[in-house]
Amino acid sequence: MDAKIPTGAEKLVQCLEREGVEYIFGLSGGAAMPIFDALVDSSIKLILVRHEQGATHMADGYARSTGKPGIVLVTSGPGATNTVTGLLTALMDSAPIIVITGQTISPMLGKDAFQEADVTGITYPVVKHSYLVKDAAQIPRVMREAFHLATTGRPGPVLVDVPKDISQGPCDAPFTDELDLPGYTVPSRPDPERIRRTAELLSRSERPLLYVGHGAVISGAGKAITSLAEKLRAPVVTTLLGKGAVDEMHPLHLGMMGMHGTAYANKAVVDCDLIMAIGARWDDRVTGRVSDFCTGATKIHIDIDPAECGKIIEPDVFVEGDARLALEELIPLVEMLDTDRWLAQCAQWRRQFPLKYPKKGGLRAQHVLDRLNAITAGQAIITTDVGQHQMWAAQFCLTRSNRHWLSSGGAGTMGFGFPAAIGAQFAHPDKKVWAVVGDGGFQMTQSELATAAINDLGVKCLIINNNYLGMVRQWQEMFYDNRQSGVDLVGNPDFVKLVQAYGIRAWRIRRAGDVDRILQEAHDHEGPGVVVAEVVTEDNVFPMIPAGAAVSEMLIEAPKHRMEKPEGST
Repeated sequence: MDAKIPTGAEKLVQCLEREGVEYIFGLSGGAAMPIFDALVDSSIKLILVRHEQGATHMADGYARSTGKPGIVLVTSGPGATNTVTGLLTALMDSAPIIVITGQTISPMLGKDAFQEADVTGITYPVVKHSYLVKDAAQIPRVMREAFHLATTGRPGPVLVDVPKDISQGPCDAPFTDELDLPGYTVPSRPDPERIRRTAELLSRSERPLLYVGHGAVISGAGKAITSLAEKLRAPVVTTLLGKGAVDEMHPLHLGMMGMHGTAYANKAVVDCDLIMAIGARWDDRVTGRVSDFCTGATKIHIDIDPAECGKIIEPDVFVEGDARLALEELIPLVEMLDTDRWLAQCAQWRRQFPLKYPKKGGLRAQHVLDRLNAITAGQAIITTDVGQHQMWAAQFCLTRSNRHWLSSGGAGTMGFGFPAAIGAQFAHPDKKVWAVVGDGGFQMTQSELATAAINDLGVKCLIINNNYLGMVRQWQEMFYDNRQSGVDLVGNPDFVKLVQAYGIRAWRIRRAGDVDRILQEAHDHEGPGVVVAEVVTEDNVFPMIPAGAAVSEMLIEAPKHRMEKPEGST
């Protein structure tokens, strides 16, 4: 008897199995039904979500915490368009996810069929690459290319749009491992001459600074960065997404730099005579006013993406390549520098401008996060949403291991934190995972409580509830005469009751004296859990560099006078 020819959907799922896919995060619908049907007989576990945006963030959290691609499967039309926010989030932060979307049958493309959308057109600006599969024989090639593109070079999201007639029709095309991608190249060994030039510039420095970004996390360059820092005796600062590349408890680590970075990190940025960006892109939250950024310092840039060269800052040397490989070639060429005075100055700034917060006047988010850091000992995977809680978590929750800090950086996506934590927990069932979210962002993806509950995940969520969109309120207070508009979240639910309605354990903190006991109880709880911290309603994040201002214009505390909104700020 002749072997049954697989359908396009079955072949697609087999391609995913060949790539070692463990989970697919998805929500079904008509145009994707053949693919969902093929999953019934697959070893891949389908994680049914409650919203397609939640699926993309779960895949993103899985990807960032493992380095392996996260997979999403949704239907056509609104199912596909609901993934756009997650695709943008992944693109901005170089996260490898693959989103597979169902599509109306090929003969109806462009004819406004039910739930039809030009998905490849809509998503073109927010993906690394996209495919519309018009022939089932293309499926093995497309899927192999999708995984290669998503995970090599600068990682990013790839979208594969599959019409229903293609997925339910026959596909007898063989599997392939060959790649034919003209114009797509991945940097290999960095240019030895540029490595030599980098070592020469470092040798002349008296006040060097290593500026570490997300590319260092992705490449696993932490060990090499630590070795280089120790050999040079140079301090280290990170971006928001660079946290964890180097152990934040290392004595040379000055913490996060930039808009809400530590004062001592930013002081070092202002006063250094050489700054070396390692897998970082000089983004606006780091540089402030570009014309005044490190004006007298030598600038070195190591990045795998040549498009980043000179985009914001024109470096003295640009090294194209994987950060870890570049540093491993650089380290033998450098020698210990005489940085005693420089390190002493950095230590003085650390003593003079420590992170601090009021100890009286109600429950403070900073206190709760400081104690979460103590209870987790820097060993938990921490995900965050976007806003004041994100910055406080970045300041007080020290990350000691690579891929243990997951946050939406470039896109600033509210609603990212909780589903990203679910994805990370699926990837690491034996690790502690905490999502730190605000009351505003949590409500954007709170329906994924069901996903945590039905899978009995150990994921924990800390809601910093101040009943405001706190970061916007802070800006309105500082730059708009405190004319509050659209920031008071009156009508917030009782989050404890909401969580309990999903059958999940919940705790509420109202007093500072209860913080340790409740956080520890939640941390030790085996199933999913949510802690709601009812913090003071109006509190501000400091240090702060106002948008459009120079790093040297950092505010250590609230100004005593009204501030003008910087021109051209965002």
